[in-house]
Amino acid sequence: MYDEATNKTARMLQIEALLLTHPEGLTQAEVARRIGVNRSTIHRYLPDLTDQFAIYEDNGRLVINRDTYLTNVRFTLHEAMAMHLAARLMATRTDKHNPHAASALRKVGVALERLAPLMSQHVAASADSMDDQAQRHDPVYLEVLEGLTRAWSERRKVKVWHQHEETRQVHTYVFAPYFIESYAVGQTTHVIGWRQPPDAMRTLKLERIRRIERLDEPYEIAADFDVRQALAGAWGIWYTEEEPVEVVLKFTPRAANRVRETRWHRSERLEVQSDGSVIWQAMIDEPREMLPWIRGWGADVEVVAPAKLRAALTDETRRLAQVYGVTASSSSLSEAIADLWRDE
Repeated sequence: MYDEATNKTARMLQIEALLLTHPEGLTQAEVARRIGVNRSTIHRYLPDLTDQFAIYEDNGRLVINRDTYLTNVRFTLHEAMAMHLAARLMATRTDKHNPHAASALRKVGVALERLAPLMSQHVAASADSMDDQAQRHDPVYLEVLEGLTRAWSERRKVKVWHQHEETRQVHTYVFAPYFIESYAVGQTTHVIGWRQPPDAMRTLKLERIRRIERLDEPYEIAADFDVRQALAGAWGIWYTEEEPVEVVLKFTPRAANRVRETRWHRSERLEVQSDGSVIWQAMIDEPREMLPWIRGWGADVEVVAPAKLRAALTDETRRLAQVYGVTASSSSLSEAIADLWRDE
């Protein structure tokens, strides 16, 4: 009896592992053949498979319901701290209500109760923050995120209705998700994948997807796709097939220490000047993506190169002066703009 129960448990774990690697599902006959038992054995296991592993039948195929399937994770103390920091970052850098994120954080909090009680309380508090009424309730965004998550998990293409940023027109595409990435700037989420048309890699902002529909068409991620390589030269999420552009910035002595405290890009190089200022250089795929960050430094940074980026900031400085009614001469304009940005 013991051997029979042990064998059943081992076989059910085999079935679980097998179906996890086959999101499209397998017939009972295929499962039986792969683990070396009779089909009647698989049929007999079905009630327990349904209860324990969220396995169900769909058009004659056994499939794991990835929406409800639970996986077990255990943390060391320092891994738990990493989860706490990730939870705080997620809670403070997202503006949308996400019940899945809040639920995940609560489970992490419960798991840490005995190991690190104080940490557990703060993780639970982060979950409450994500459920706060101040969060934006966007059912379309949540539906899109869930749809892309399922498609990515099952390697199934989706049909999306995506709104163009400038024209506001909605275009329809067939899309194969390769990678989903959160983006702190603007508190947004993006998906990288293969888009038809134009049969090329594209990045879509989830907040601009108005509708999503799952397709039965499977896809394989291109063998040469490596998200680390694709985004290696990006400032955040924008990447291009063109050669990276060298960006050169000069930071004032007042901002130099803050600049040196953080590694802002993997390709960056810093040179401290005799007057205490810092020359910062990096190879960036699309320098325009840096504009919000550069603006945040105000007059404590000067764009030295490339010329297009410098021109964009020069034009913006003129318009900013007009907005605030600054009529200083060109020789003192920089001081006037500096006054606008100072905290005093």
